Amino acid sequence: MTTLTHRARRTEVTKNSEKKVESEEDIAQERSPHSEDSGDSKDIRLTLMEEVLLLGLKDKEGYTSFWNDCISSGLRGGILIELAMRGRIYLEPPTMRKKRLLDRKVLLKSDSPTGDVLLDETLKHIKATDPTETVQTWIELLTGETWNPFKLQYQLRNVRERIAKNLVEKGILTTEKQNFLLFDMTTHPVTNTTEKQRLVKKLQDSVLERWVNDPQRMDKRTLALLVLAHSSDVLENVFSSLTDDKYDVAMNRAKDLIELDPEVEGTKHSATEMIWAVLAAFNKS
Repeated sequence: MTTLTHRARRTEVTKNSEKKVESEEDIAQERSPHSEDSGDSKDIRLTLMEEVLLLGLKDKEGYTSFWNDCISSGLRGGILIELAMRGRIYLEPPTMRKKRLLDRKVLLKSDSPTGDVLLDETLKHIKATDPTETVQTWIELLTGETWNPFKLQYQLRNVRERIAKNLVEKGILTTEKQNFLLFDMTTHPVTNTTEKQRLVKKLQDSVLERWVNDPQRMDKRTLALLVLAHSSDVLENVFSSLTDDKYDVAMNRAKDLIELDPEVEGTKHSATEMIWAVLAAFNKS
């Protein structure tokens, strides 16, 4: 009886240990996408979508440029990269018929919640979709750019406003109402300018002081943010405060990075395929 009791306890301990390991791995996976080489644990943790929107917002006015029609699709691309970096989705392995990044479908790796409403809503759509779709198709579906009325259900609505509310909760933005002659609009001016400046400086440094001239050696989130900032047409905002000489250097290096062949870079060792697949999708659109 004692032996059976010990066995039962050992079995229970083993199961608990396995659960603990799984829990620790999941926590590590959640933390790893947010790791920065600055090592500053006091930094506010932002998703790629929040960072892109923050870069696009006018500090005092609290809204993005009315002429920017790229940021909506850029934010959807950010959602896909964020999910991939959190270990929730991945690209199907290449085959003889499907070698190109844009031909390969997005597959579900884990449906465990991320804690972010937009990410989890997208994850739910990807899980429920059969047959599976490509990166470019998902960006179009999530943006609502489809002629198929049966697929309008995949459109993510009020994305900018929902991301802005997350930034308000994190103490970076505030909420105001502004009158624009014919209508009132909710705006979100920047209150935590320190956090935005930290983000801007990180990107500036990545193409100036910390330039490595090799995307595979860059911090993955920084690389992703440069790609998304370019695709969302907010990269100009990042470099506008630089002197003329540094501005030219930064823009040229960013241009060189963006103009790399995604198909080549995506096959390299330790490459994050989803980053290059999203860039390939924007290059084609």
